Amino acid sequence: MIRTIIIEDEVKARETLANMLGMYCPSVQIIDQADCVEKGIKSIEYHDPELVFLDIQMPDGTGFDLLKKLKTPNFKLVFITAFEEYAIKAFKFSAIDYLLKPIDPEDLVETITKIEHIIEHENNQIKLKALLENIETISSEVKKIVLKTSESIHIVKVKDIVRCESSSNYTQFFFNDGKKILVSKTLKEFDELLSGYGFFRVHQSHLVNTQYIQSFEKGEGGFLVMTDNSKIPVSFRKKESLLKLFDKL
Repeated sequence: MIRTIIIEDEVKARETLANMLGMYCPSVQIIDQADCVEKGIKSIEYHDPELVFLDIQMPDGTGFDLLKKLKTPNFKLVFITAFEEYAIKAFKFSAIDYLLKPIDPEDLVETITKIEHIIEHENNQIKLKALLENIETISSEVKKIVLKTSESIHIVKVKDIVRCESSSNYTQFFFNDGKKILVSKTLKEFDELLSGYGFFRVHQSHLVNTQYIQSFEKGEGGFLVMTDNSKIPVSFRKKESLLKLFDKL
């Protein structure tokens, strides 16, 4: 059983989530509930849960305030939120799970199933640290992104990523220091995440950080030369958009 605490200020929302967990997620055991930051902190410190469902907006602060006040948060975390673009962006960059209100039963079951299969020793403190750093700057400049491989969790600076390359359902990251990280997510997911932060998808299989473009060889088809000396093909349909991008740089 997954020992779980729900921290949500709305009574109806809290009861609905508890009922849904009881109905659809038999592996979850609700050990306590709280309706504000202060009570939530006390509950977590007393019960030492394995999983916390955490609302963002509460009467005495936010879920982020709660996390900042905990000494060593060591639980799996699912944020509950109405749609807040800046927060959701931070969750995605930090690999933190979230559910949108009103909660859909299928999304809830999918989230719990994923949590059940998370690597036993996955370091949640690493992800929470990245989240708290990103939440301060997500609207202007992303600092870090969490990349999970089959063996470990990496927190990397977004500005250090030179390019990403698709490899079936995997994405290979290339960094300015020569390091590589292979992640079991599609390039499409990272394109959606990074496209607003200086990255451009020049080809079905390639996403590049525009600050590392060295030159564009127009030739037949055309390709980019990156600062790591890699040559990245540019698809015909992306060529015009790329040239317009150069005009803005």
